[in-house]
Amino acid sequence: MSLPITAFYASLLALCYLYLSFSVIGVRKSARIGVGDGGNSDLARAIRVHGNFSEYVPITLILLACLESLGPQQWVLHLGACALLFGRVFHAYGLRHHEGKSWQRLVGMLLTFISMLFLAATNLYMIHYII
Repeated sequence: MSLPITAFYASLLALCYLYLSFSVIGVRKSARIGVGDGGNSDLARAIRVHGNFSEYVPITLILLACLESLGPQQWVLHLGACALLFGRVFHAYGLRHHEGKSWQRLVGMLLTFISMLFLAATNLYMIHYII
């Protein structure tokens, strides 16, 4: 079985993850902090951005792969995956560059939750009504 759409978005998200990882490493290096955040607010925020990304992306990619294996129309997969990709990029930007609330964080979380809900619901629909 081939999952080219999942592979495409997983690859883009992996590049985002690497960027966030290197951001943490860069702040660690400049602040000379090897473990934890050392009370450095910039490092704490970079760690949280990285952690938040790693909390939401894996389960949503699993939902995408499961759905792709069920054979829906491709636009359905792209819709869910684009919402995830843009949601995570907006959220990471908002969390990294703003103190407290920001429209980027709000939009990012909404897109992420919409992606998860859409993919989960579509999986359930496909399993129940199509297969």
